[in-house]
Amino acid sequence: MNSREKTAAKAADLFQEGFHCSQAVLSACAGLFREEPPPQELTAAMAPFASGMLGSGQTCGALTGALAAVGFALGKTSPKGENHKAMGRIGQELIKEFGRITCEYSGMSCSDIARLDWQDAEAVKRFRNDPDSRRKHCVRVVQETSACLHDLAAKHLG
Repeated sequence: MNSREKTAAKAADLFQEGFHCSQAVLSACAGLFREEPPPQELTAAMAPFASGMLGSGQTCGALTGALAAVGFALGKTSPKGENHKAMGRIGQELIKEFGRITCEYSGMSCSDIARLDWQDAEAVKRFRNDPDSRRKHCVRVVQETSACLHDLAAKHLG
């Protein structure tokens, strides 16, 4: 398994083990940019971005997690600091590629991909526990987003 496949598999494993999509992608991809893993507090801070931002079905958490990984490594750390010159290019290309990854769902939102009412407790339970649920689509998006970010990191920071 090459490093791209390992990154994608790690993200999928973390998601299937219980991390939210946003946390899984951040945790799997932060190592593409930095040696040390993201602090636990940053991983925890990504939790509200799951389910399209607290169950609202908005922007997919895989995308927000990937952008957080980019910012973790390349964003400025002081008010007068500067972002790494590659941050914007990687982020913009990632958003464009995420559109390609999710085109079969007709949108980039959690609602488009999962097609789930996150306020319906029974539907959420089925989504999480039924191997035939649309969760398999989320696993694919988590994997492909992580693989895409791997490629972008190699391209721009190589």
